[in-house]
Amino acid sequence: MLGRRSVKIIAHIGALYYLLYQTCSWIIRAFTTNKVRLGRVAIIAQLVRIGVASVFIIALVSGAIGFILGLQMAPPLDQLGQVELVPNIIAVAIMRELGPLIAAIVLTGFAGAAIAAELGTMVVGEEIEALEAHALNPVRFLVVPRLIATTIALSCIAVLADFVAIFAAAVMSKTMLGISWTTYYQNTIDQVGPVDFFTGIAKAAVFGALIGLIACGNGLKVTGGAAGVGRATTATVVEAIVAIIFADLIFTTVFYATGMV
Repeated sequence: MLGRRSVKIIAHIGALYYLLYQTCSWIIRAFTTNKVRLGRVAIIAQLVRIGVASVFIIALVSGAIGFILGLQMAPPLDQLGQVELVPNIIAVAIMRELGPLIAAIVLTGFAGAAIAAELGTMVVGEEIEALEAHALNPVRFLVVPRLIATTIALSCIAVLADFVAIFAAAVMSKTMLGISWTTYYQNTIDQVGPVDFFTGIAKAAVFGALIGLIACGNGLKVTGGAAGVGRATTATVVEAIVAIIFADLIFTTVFYATGMV
Protein backbone atom coordinates (compact mmCIF):
# COMPACT_ATOMS: atom_id res chain seq x y z
CA MET A 1 0.00 0.00 0.00
CA LEU A 2 2.76 2.40 1.00
CA GLY A 3 4.81 1.46 -2.06
CA ARG A 4 1.86 2.05 -4.40
CA ARG A 5 1.21 5.47 -2.85
CA SER A 6 4.89 6.38 -3.15
CA VAL A 7 4.84 5.49 -6.84
CA LYS A 8 1.76 7.67 -7.36
CA ILE A 9 3.42 10.61 -5.58
CA ILE A 10 6.60 10.27 -7.64
CA ALA A 11 4.58 9.98 -10.86
CA HIS A 12 2.57 13.07 -9.93
CA ILE A 13 5.72 15.07 -9.18
CA GLY A 14 7.17 13.92 -12.50
CA ALA A 15 4.02 15.04 -14.33
CA LEU A 16 4.20 18.46 -12.67
CA TYR A 17 7.88 18.75 -13.60
CA TYR A 18 7.07 17.93 -17.22
CA LEU A 19 4.26 20.50 -17.21
CA LEU A 20 6.68 23.09 -15.83
CA TYR A 21 9.18 22.17 -18.55
CA GLN A 22 6.55 22.63 -21.26
CA THR A 23 5.43 25.94 -19.78
CA CYS A 24 8.98 27.30 -19.56
CA SER A 25 9.61 26.15 -23.13
CA TRP A 26 6.64 28.16 -24.41
CA ILE A 27 7.72 31.22 -22.42
CA ILE A 28 11.26 31.01 -23.79
CA ARG A 29 9.96 30.54 -27.34
CA ALA A 30 7.80 33.64 -26.91
CA PHE A 31 10.95 35.69 -26.29
CA THR A 32 13.09 34.03 -28.97
CA THR A 33 10.69 33.63 -31.91
CA ASN A 34 8.16 35.91 -33.54
CA LYS A 35 5.66 33.13 -34.20
CA VAL A 36 4.86 32.56 -30.52
CA ARG A 37 3.31 35.20 -28.27
CA LEU A 38 2.52 35.02 -24.58
CA GLY A 39 -0.93 36.54 -24.93
CA ARG A 40 -0.87 39.71 -22.88
CA VAL A 41 -4.65 40.00 -22.82
CA ALA A 42 -4.99 36.54 -21.26
CA ILE A 43 -2.26 37.25 -18.71
CA ILE A 44 -3.82 40.58 -17.71
CA ALA A 45 -7.23 38.95 -17.40
CA GLN A 46 -5.79 36.29 -15.11
CA LEU A 47 -3.91 38.91 -13.09
CA VAL A 48 -7.14 40.80 -12.48
CA ARG A 49 -9.02 37.63 -11.62
CA ILE A 50 -6.31 36.18 -9.36
CA GLY A 51 -4.53 39.23 -7.98
CA VAL A 52 -6.90 42.16 -7.86
CA ALA A 53 -9.86 40.10 -6.70
CA SER A 54 -7.87 38.69 -3.75
CA VAL A 55 -6.52 42.01 -2.47
CA PHE A 56 -9.27 42.60 0.08
CA ILE A 57 -9.25 39.16 1.69
CA ILE A 58 -5.45 39.03 1.90
CA ALA A 59 -5.30 42.55 3.35
CA LEU A 60 -7.93 41.58 5.92
CA VAL A 61 -6.10 38.41 6.97
CA SER A 62 -2.69 40.12 7.02
CA GLY A 63 -4.02 42.96 9.15
CA ALA A 64 -5.43 40.47 11.65
CA ILE A 65 -2.13 38.59 11.75
CA GLY A 66 -0.20 41.79 12.45
CA PHE A 67 -2.61 42.72 15.24
CA ILE A 68 -2.37 39.23 16.78
CA LEU A 69 1.44 39.16 16.60
CA GLY A 70 1.69 42.47 18.44
CA LEU A 71 -0.63 41.28 21.20
CA GLN A 72 1.26 37.99 21.56
CA MET A 73 4.71 39.60 21.65
CA ALA A 74 3.87 42.36 24.13
CA PRO A 75 3.46 40.38 27.43
CA PRO A 76 6.82 38.47 27.39
CA LEU A 77 8.71 41.54 26.21
CA ASP A 78 7.00 43.67 28.84
CA GLN A 79 8.29 41.31 31.54
CA LEU A 80 11.81 42.05 30.32
CA GLY A 81 11.16 45.77 30.10
CA GLN A 82 11.62 45.68 26.29
CA VAL A 83 8.10 46.21 25.01
CA GLU A 84 9.42 48.81 22.54
CA LEU A 85 11.09 45.93 20.65
CA VAL A 86 7.70 44.68 19.45
CA PRO A 87 8.09 46.42 16.06
CA ASN A 88 11.55 44.88 15.57
CA ILE A 89 10.25 41.33 15.94
CA ILE A 90 7.09 41.93 13.94
CA ALA A 91 8.93 43.55 11.02
CA VAL A 92 11.33 40.60 10.65
CA ALA A 93 8.63 37.95 11.11
CA ILE A 94 6.29 39.57 8.60
CA MET A 95 8.77 40.42 5.84
CA ARG A 96 10.79 37.23 5.95
CA GLU A 97 8.09 34.68 6.68
CA LEU A 98 4.50 35.48 7.47
CA GLY A 99 3.76 38.03 4.75
CA PRO A 100 4.56 35.77 1.79
CA LEU A 101 3.38 32.63 3.60
CA ILE A 102 -0.03 33.94 4.65
CA ALA A 103 -0.60 35.51 1.23
CA ALA A 104 0.29 32.23 -0.48
CA ILE A 105 -2.00 30.12 1.70
CA VAL A 106 -4.93 32.50 1.23
CA LEU A 107 -4.31 32.67 -2.53
CA THR A 108 -4.24 28.87 -2.67
CA GLY A 109 -7.80 28.68 -1.41
CA PHE A 110 -8.93 31.73 -3.31
CA ALA A 111 -7.38 31.21 -6.75
CA GLY A 112 -5.65 27.82 -6.81
CA ALA A 113 -8.85 25.88 -6.24
CA ALA A 114 -10.68 28.02 -8.81
CA ILE A 115 -8.02 27.36 -11.47
CA ALA A 116 -8.13 23.60 -10.85
CA ALA A 117 -11.94 23.57 -10.99
CA GLU A 118 -12.00 25.67 -14.16
CA LEU A 119 -9.52 23.50 -16.06
CA GLY A 120 -11.11 20.34 -14.70
CA THR A 121 -14.49 21.46 -15.96
CA MET A 122 -12.94 22.14 -19.37
CA VAL A 123 -11.52 18.62 -19.41
CA VAL A 124 -14.89 17.10 -18.47
CA GLY A 125 -16.62 19.22 -21.12
CA GLU A 126 -14.05 18.08 -23.73
CA GLU A 127 -12.96 21.67 -24.35
CA ILE A 128 -9.30 20.63 -24.06
CA GLU A 129 -9.81 18.06 -26.82
CA ALA A 130 -11.48 20.76 -28.91
CA LEU A 131 -8.40 22.97 -28.54
CA GLU A 132 -6.12 20.12 -29.57
CA ALA A 133 -8.38 19.33 -32.54
CA HIS A 134 -7.82 22.90 -33.73
CA ALA A 135 -4.04 22.49 -33.30
CA LEU A 136 -4.01 24.79 -30.25
CA ASN A 137 -1.70 23.68 -27.47
CA PRO A 138 -3.52 23.70 -24.07
CA VAL A 139 -0.30 24.43 -22.18
CA ARG A 140 0.38 27.52 -24.25
CA PHE A 141 -3.14 28.93 -24.12
CA LEU A 142 -4.30 27.80 -20.68
CA VAL A 143 -1.34 27.04 -18.42
CA VAL A 144 1.16 29.75 -19.39
CA PRO A 145 -1.13 32.75 -18.63
CA ARG A 146 -2.22 31.27 -15.31
CA LEU A 147 1.27 30.35 -14.16
CA ILE A 148 2.64 33.78 -15.04
CA ALA A 149 -0.34 35.46 -13.38
CA THR A 150 -0.04 33.54 -10.09
CA THR A 151 3.70 34.25 -9.92
CA ILE A 152 3.36 37.98 -10.57
CA ALA A 153 0.20 38.39 -8.51
CA LEU A 154 1.58 36.74 -5.39
CA SER A 155 4.83 38.73 -5.64
CA CYS A 156 2.83 41.95 -5.62
CA ILE A 157 0.29 40.83 -3.03
CA ALA A 158 3.08 39.78 -0.65
CA VAL A 159 4.24 43.41 -0.59
CA LEU A 160 0.71 44.49 0.27
CA ALA A 161 0.49 41.83 2.97
CA ASP A 162 3.77 43.01 4.50
CA PHE A 163 2.74 46.64 4.78
CA VAL A 164 -0.82 45.95 5.94
CA ALA A 165 0.38 43.61 8.70
CA ILE A 166 3.06 46.03 9.87
CA PHE A 167 0.61 48.94 9.81
CA ALA A 168 -1.97 46.96 11.78
CA ALA A 169 0.68 46.09 14.35
CA ALA A 170 1.68 49.77 14.51
CA VAL A 171 -1.91 50.82 15.18
CA MET A 172 -2.21 48.19 17.91
CA SER A 173 1.11 49.24 19.46
CA LYS A 174 0.08 52.90 19.49
CA THR A 175 -3.38 52.37 20.96
CA MET A 176 -2.73 49.49 23.39
CA LEU A 177 1.00 49.50 24.19
CA GLY A 178 1.72 53.20 24.10
CA ILE A 179 4.52 52.93 21.52
CA SER A 180 4.71 56.17 19.55
CA TRP A 181 4.58 56.26 15.76
CA THR A 182 8.13 57.64 15.65
CA THR A 183 9.53 54.87 17.84
CA TYR A 184 7.70 52.17 15.89
CA TYR A 185 8.89 53.53 12.56
CA GLN A 186 12.49 53.98 13.69
CA ASN A 187 12.74 50.52 15.25
CA THR A 188 11.30 48.93 12.11
CA ILE A 189 13.74 50.76 9.83
CA ASP A 190 16.68 49.90 12.10
CA GLN A 191 15.78 46.21 12.21
CA VAL A 192 14.97 45.30 8.61
CA GLY A 193 16.94 45.90 5.45
CA PRO A 194 16.62 45.28 1.71
CA VAL A 195 17.66 41.63 2.10
CA ASP A 196 14.66 40.95 4.36
CA PHE A 197 12.27 42.51 1.87
CA PHE A 198 13.67 40.87 -1.26
CA THR A 199 14.02 37.40 0.26
CA GLY A 200 10.32 37.61 1.09
CA ILE A 201 9.48 38.62 -2.46
CA ALA A 202 11.61 35.78 -3.85
CA LYS A 203 9.70 33.34 -1.67
CA ALA A 204 6.38 34.79 -2.83
CA ALA A 205 7.33 34.38 -6.51
CA VAL A 206 8.20 30.71 -5.99
CA PHE A 207 5.05 30.14 -3.93
CA GLY A 208 2.97 31.70 -6.71
CA ALA A 209 4.59 29.48 -9.33
CA LEU A 210 3.90 26.42 -7.19
CA ILE A 211 0.23 27.35 -6.78
CA GLY A 212 -0.24 27.89 -10.52
CA LEU A 213 1.66 24.74 -11.48
CA ILE A 214 -0.14 22.44 -9.04
CA ALA A 215 -3.57 23.91 -9.83
CA CYS A 216 -3.08 23.56 -13.59
CA GLY A 217 -1.58 20.08 -13.27
CA ASN A 218 -4.46 18.77 -11.19
CA GLY A 219 -7.04 20.48 -13.37
CA LEU A 220 -5.72 19.01 -16.61
CA LYS A 221 -5.66 15.43 -15.34
CA VAL A 222 -9.27 15.34 -14.09
CA THR A 223 -11.18 12.11 -14.71
CA GLY A 224 -14.55 10.94 -13.49
CA GLY A 225 -16.82 13.87 -14.26
CA ALA A 226 -17.99 16.27 -11.58
CA ALA A 227 -16.61 14.11 -8.77
CA GLY A 228 -13.19 14.28 -10.40
CA VAL A 229 -13.37 18.08 -10.44
CA GLY A 230 -14.09 18.04 -6.71
CA ARG A 231 -11.14 15.73 -6.05
CA ALA A 232 -8.83 17.89 -8.13
CA THR A 233 -9.89 21.02 -6.25
CA THR A 234 -9.30 19.40 -2.86
CA ALA A 235 -5.97 17.93 -3.97
CA THR A 236 -4.84 21.31 -5.26
CA VAL A 237 -5.40 23.05 -1.92
CA VAL A 238 -3.70 20.29 0.09
CA GLU A 239 -0.76 19.80 -2.27
CA ALA A 240 -0.15 23.52 -2.75
CA ILE A 241 -0.07 24.23 0.99
CA VAL A 242 2.30 21.29 1.61
CA ALA A 243 4.54 22.39 -1.28
CA ILE A 244 4.58 25.98 -0.01
CA ILE A 245 5.56 24.91 3.52
CA PHE A 246 8.38 22.68 2.26
CA ALA A 247 9.59 25.37 -0.15
CA ASP A 248 9.63 27.82 2.76
CA LEU A 249 11.63 25.31 4.80
CA ILE A 250 14.19 24.97 2.00
CA PHE A 251 14.42 28.75 1.57
CA THR A 252 14.92 29.32 5.29
CA THR A 253 17.56 26.60 5.54
CA VAL A 254 19.50 28.00 2.59
CA PHE A 255 19.25 31.57 3.89
CA TYR A 256 20.43 30.46 7.33
CA ALA A 257 23.34 28.47 5.88
CA THR A 258 24.45 31.43 3.75
CA GLY A 259 24.11 33.94 6.58
CA MET A 260 21.21 35.85 5.01
CA VAL A 261 19.05 35.55 8.15
